[in-house]
Amino acid sequence: MMETLFTAEVIQAKVKELAARVSSDYQGKDLHLVTILKGALVFLADFSRALTIQATLDFMVVASYAAARSTGEVRILKDLDFPIKNRDVLLVEDVIDHGITIQALVQTLLLRQPASLKICTLLDKPSRRAVAIKPDYNGFVIPDKFVVGYGLDFNEQYRNLPYLATLRKEVCERV
Repeated sequence: MMETLFTAEVIQAKVKELAARVSSDYQGKDLHLVTILKGALVFLADFSRALTIQATLDFMVVASYAAARSTGEVRILKDLDFPIKNRDVLLVEDVIDHGITIQALVQTLLLRQPASLKICTLLDKPSRRAVAIKPDYNGFVIPDKFVVGYGLDFNEQYRNLPYLATLRKEVCERV
């Protein structure tokens, strides 16, 4: 059913590398991490603990997928709890695929006038990009396959895997 893409050890090394870069870039700034639930939660937890600077956390819930397919529509189901005006915001994402969701969120957050807004993603699928968006911090570039584990799911399953794996096409097509 699955093929391992990145082991837990490889993921943790990349998370620490990303956190070191962000810590250096945001030294002395008021960093506010915004994460999309549920997929990015595991990445955020490890990433935020690896930071060597202080940061606050906030969460959004958006819907744009049904099973393994994007609906093309982005709906905000839960908005931020804290204002971001004049704050340095880092949008922490699990995977950027077609880019429609992240682009919609960037547009929404920019209207709230943050001091800065950048994107950090663990996984990037540029081959599927439907809009011109590029993460400022990028963990891994991955192939056009459906990935599960380390917070990412397929119909709410596999989030608890400590590694990242690709689901075989026939599993995704059963839905």
